[in-house]
Amino acid sequence: MFVTALQDAFIDSAKMVPLLFVVYVAIEFIELKFGNKMAKTVSKAGPFGPILGALSATIPQCGISVMGTALFTQRLITIGSLFAVYIATSDEAIPVIMSQPNKLELLLPLILTKLVLAIIVGYALDLVFRKRNKQVFEHIDAYAHDHDEADHHHEAAFEEKACCGHQATAEHSAISARDILYHPLIHTLKIFAFIFLISFGLNLLFTSIGQETLGNLLAQHELLQPFLAALIGLIPNCAASVAIAQFYLTGTITFGATIAGLSASGGLGILLLFKEGDKKEGARIVALLFGISVIAGLLLTLIS
Repeated sequence: MFVTALQDAFIDSAKMVPLLFVVYVAIEFIELKFGNKMAKTVSKAGPFGPILGALSATIPQCGISVMGTALFTQRLITIGSLFAVYIATSDEAIPVIMSQPNKLELLLPLILTKLVLAIIVGYALDLVFRKRNKQVFEHIDAYAHDHDEADHHHEAAFEEKACCGHQATAEHSAISARDILYHPLIHTLKIFAFIFLISFGLNLLFTSIGQETLGNLLAQHELLQPFLAALIGLIPNCAASVAIAQFYLTGTITFGATIAGLSASGGLGILLLFKEGDKKEGARIVALLFGISVIAGLLLTLIS
C-alpha cells in the first residue's frame, strides 16, 4: 500500500512538471517586464485601489500579497485595497490547476468568483473605514504628486522579497536567460515537492479509508469545510494554496471551501504584515480575513 501510494504520487506529480515550468516562465516574464509598474499603479490608484489591487492579484505570482502588504504598511493603499489583494490572489493554486489541462474548466469560475468577491469586500471595507482612509488618500495624493515628506522612503515597499529570496516587483529592461529560467526552475521543483507530498498523503488516505467513504464523510460535514480550508489558507507558506488546489482537484473539498481557503491565503504577505506593521492591527486584519473567507465559503456551499 505504502509503495503503491508513493509510486502513484510521484508519477502523477512528475506529469505536471513540464507544464508547470512553462507557466512559471510566462509568469516570470510578465513580472520582470511589468512588476514595478504594476505596483506603482496600484499605489497611486486612490479610490480605484480595490479594483486595481484585485486585478493585479489575479496574476498567479507568490509576491503579489507581499507587494500589497508592503504598500499598506507604507500607507500607499487603503485597507480595502489590501483585502482586495489578499482575497483575489490564489498564490500557487492557478499554476497547479493549469498544469492539469483536463481540469482547466475549473479555473475561470474560481478566478472570477474571487475577483468579484475581492472587489465587493474591498469597497465595503473602504466604506466602513472611510474616516481612516481619508488620511491614506491624502498621503497617496502627496506621493502621486511628489509632495510627500522627505523622510518617507517608499521605495522600500518595492524591494520586499517574496519566496526563494525573490523580489516581487523587480523590473528589467533586458532579460537574460538566467533571469527568465532560474527562479521558475527553482519554484517548479519546490512546488513539485509540495504536490508530491500532498498527493502521497491523499493516496494513503484514500487507500486506508477509501475514497468513497472519505467523500461521504466530507459530504456530511460540508459546512465545516470552509472553516478548515480557511485555517489552512492562513498558513503563511505557498504549500497552503498548493494543498487547497490539490484537495479541490481530487474532489476532496467543495468549491465553496476552495474559495474560503484561497481567499484566506495571504501567504508571505501575512508574515510581512506582522513584521512591518502594528501587531494588534495585524491580528485584527487576519481575524477579519478569516471571517470574510469563511462566510463567503459557507454562502457558496449553501447555494451550490
